[in-house]
Amino acid sequence: MDFNYTLKYRTFNQLLEDVTVDLNTFALENMIEPQTLIKLARKLNYELGLRINQQKEAVLEVCHGKIKLPDDFYTWNYGLICSEFRDVVGYDGYASGTNIQEVPYVETPGHIDVCAPATVNCSVCNSNPCNHTAACPDNTCPATCAPNPIPTEYDPLNPYGDTCTRPRVFMNCKGEKWELVQVINPSTTRIFSSLTPLRMKRSQEIQCDCPNLYYNTRNEGWLKGGFLFTTFETGKVYINYMGEMEDDEGNLLVPDHALLNEYYEYALKKRIIENLALNGEDVAQRLQLIIPEYRAARNNAMSMVNTPNFREMEELWWTNRRAQYAKYYDMFKSYQFGNYARNWNNRVI
Repeated sequence: MDFNYTLKYRTFNQLLEDVTVDLNTFALENMIEPQTLIKLARKLNYELGLRINQQKEAVLEVCHGKIKLPDDFYTWNYGLICSEFRDVVGYDGYASGTNIQEVPYVETPGHIDVCAPATVNCSVCNSNPCNHTAACPDNTCPATCAPNPIPTEYDPLNPYGDTCTRPRVFMNCKGEKWELVQVINPSTTRIFSSLTPLRMKRSQEIQCDCPNLYYNTRNEGWLKGGFLFTTFETGKVYINYMGEMEDDEGNLLVPDHALLNEYYEYALKKRIIENLALNGEDVAQRLQLIIPEYRAARNNAMSMVNTPNFREMEELWWTNRRAQYAKYYDMFKSYQFGNYARNWNNRVI
């Protein structure tokens, strides 16, 4: 599966700034309490469902039959046991083995400008602090640190997403065989050529349609207390999961989309006006203006997240087609008519 890079995110503080601009009178009088709105933003994320969460991947090193799950783990999609890997090490100009090299002395200033071309940091630059400087024109990173553009042709070694995020993990199809490629650092890539199923015990943290629930294998795993426990002592496990709506620093994230922003903003405005009304402020007319807009924005947001994409519609079509074939034509498969039906069902459209 590909990452959900089509949806962008912003922090709760950025959302609150857009809301306070429209309610600047109350903001200047310190009548807006951000602490009372964080739980509402979490509720809105939960209402929109897992489609707004980012799908992520990781390779975990099992030791003594258990391994801690990623900090941003939310729900389990599927997992595989990785074995028979090879390291592809790129030559970076340094000699291998134990050696002594002379390192030139470079004086570092006391204050480092993160927006300077020579010291630009991808993680810092991506957080948009540069304000249209030479290193970050239009508040974007240099070409070496920018998200990969959508390629015109499929390239398994150039997946979507931020090339500065390490380690990167993605699936690579080699005909009828799949490989798991893990980019550990710019000069080392680990390729797993043998991927075996892992049976999982049912849990609230596992998707109901997870294929690991139905595998019949001797290797078994289960989730408990933020850890993955396995029946084998050591090994590597690839997991595909939905991440929490938080950034690397633990800040709450909300989706940044034209059809979703109004829903979040009107929901926060509605809660702010309600809190002011409970405190005795005369804001009844403002509340009457916000409620219709809030309902319309909520309907638009729910319609967007509940609309299946083309891939989901295609899978549903093929599932229905196979079910109808099994119901009406499977009984004739031993006859000539059955061969004709199978050829008709498998034809290329």
